[in-house]
Amino acid sequence: MANEAVLIDIESDFMRTPEKVMRLDRMGSSFPTRLSFMRTLIRRMSEENWKFERTLRNVDKDGYGVSVYSAITPKRTYSLIAFTQEIPADMRTDRVIAEVWDATFSLFDGVPTQDDIDYLSNNTPLQEGGRYRPSELVLARANKSLRVFEDIISSLASGVQPDLELISSVGYLMRTTAVYGSGKFGCADREKIANREECKTPFHIELLAVYLIRWFTIDMVEELAKERGGKKAVRLDKNISQFIGVGNSTGLGMAPFLLKHPALIHNWVVAKETALARVRSIETALPNTIEVFLRSLRQASQHIDEWNVADEVQSARISLLTDEIQALRMWCEDESNIYRPYPWNGIYQYVEDNFSLECQEMVVSLIIEPHGSIVDDLADTMSTSSTPKFKADMTLSQLKEGVEDAYNWATTIDFSLEESQHHFWYYSEDKLEPRFGSKGVDEGVEQEMPLAIGRDVHDLNKVLQVIDEDMPIGEFVMMYPQFRHIIRRIQNTFERPYSEVQDNLLSESMRPLDLLRFKLAFFGASKFDPKSDLWTRISMYQGAPLPDQIQDSNHDCWSYPIAGRSQSYPCVNCLCQKAI
Repeated sequence: MANEAVLIDIESDFMRTPEKVMRLDRMGSSFPTRLSFMRTLIRRMSEENWKFERTLRNVDKDGYGVSVYSAITPKRTYSLIAFTQEIPADMRTDRVIAEVWDATFSLFDGVPTQDDIDYLSNNTPLQEGGRYRPSELVLARANKSLRVFEDIISSLASGVQPDLELISSVGYLMRTTAVYGSGKFGCADREKIANREECKTPFHIELLAVYLIRWFTIDMVEELAKERGGKKAVRLDKNISQFIGVGNSTGLGMAPFLLKHPALIHNWVVAKETALARVRSIETALPNTIEVFLRSLRQASQHIDEWNVADEVQSARISLLTDEIQALRMWCEDESNIYRPYPWNGIYQYVEDNFSLECQEMVVSLIIEPHGSIVDDLADTMSTSSTPKFKADMTLSQLKEGVEDAYNWATTIDFSLEESQHHFWYYSEDKLEPRFGSKGVDEGVEQEMPLAIGRDVHDLNKVLQVIDEDMPIGEFVMMYPQFRHIIRRIQNTFERPYSEVQDNLLSESMRPLDLLRFKLAFFGASKFDPKSDLWTRISMYQGAPLPDQIQDSNHDCWSYPIAGRSQSYPCVNCLCQKAI
């Protein structure tokens, strides 16, 4: 197989089916890949030679005040305006009901004037309570990880590096509790920036804000250490600072997005699955790729050892994953297992036949990783401006056939059982955030959001069995207008088969956490740390190059980072050859 990218049709034998990929248990086992949005953003920064500057730091000796950090792209500048304040201990919370935070942020479109900074100083700290303009692209807030924050400052101030084990146990200095974009609370609508090259990829502008927040947190502890320790103070070791990411607490607000944007989700999944199919279809391994994979297995194993969570379910999955990756390493030691035709397909099939979903999805990430030359172009296919349209000229027979083909998972559910309709989705009146309620327990069922895809398809299918199949759909929806929205969704699935979550989202056993992890993995998040079935903590940009490392040859080698060590392993994509 040549090095140039080769399109794989979705009917390819190497392409996993929607029925396999779009189930909640597999979605909830997702890992980031080199197509994840943080990875593609870092590559763009390097390819376009972005510059980064701290243009303002007006804070007191405790670090409270305002700072501005700018990203300068070939055509424009984006500026993170950060406001820091002291907050009472009894008001510190990551919950959405919080009213104050250690730091609040606005990503400003351009270079802010003093008037802009003054205006935002009266609004950004208020978050939802503030007033924002089209010049504000992203609104965010964050709280300190107090133990790590203070330990690093104290250590650096006294001239020594901080406790690496403590840093590894947390992974970040601050965690964001919200990162809002796309018109939220009056910030700029997506349409304003959608055609900018650096903003076309989904969520790149929000993730740019997070990247700048990470730089701000590292810069802040170093400056506070200097303030406290004077000449004795030292800066963070580069390997340690590169390992520090940004934490995030993510809850239900993210989950409905996957259901409201089926065309976009289809593109995300097809890009990832096409990347996997391209790799599996390689008959003879490209130079050095197997060696990179074997080394990356060792690094991933060490990364897993540093992935510690309190959640019993996820902890058990991590323990099993540890054993499975070790077993895979032993299997790979027999060269006859991997140095053969179609080596990547052989590795994938072995893992699929023998190991858990968690291991399967990690190995998908690992075998895609060394193949940037044949998969990175897919990053340009992951956005969309199309909206599913209702097709009134389709016949009911065509619709019925499509339901039978693509929605068998829905039509076979018994919705007369209470456990099949145990949950419902609704919006909080106070915070305008999605909520996941239980019927008979929580109020609000009369305000249910239209996210019961399986139930709606099931109800439609019952009616389709007794209606004249030659009737045009336009006439049908005049008789049954309640089905218009689900018909449009089904029609979209005909064209975009990877757009639908193929599980009952109302089921008593349904865990929103699976939706969250699926989406967060596409962002590039790692170290999933569930706090319940409804929310999780994660790390972002852990191991990523810092602003002064964007032009380093190994800028793209930061998957599965390890505490306190260079994050690079030999990588055929950028030709760096540093050993672990």
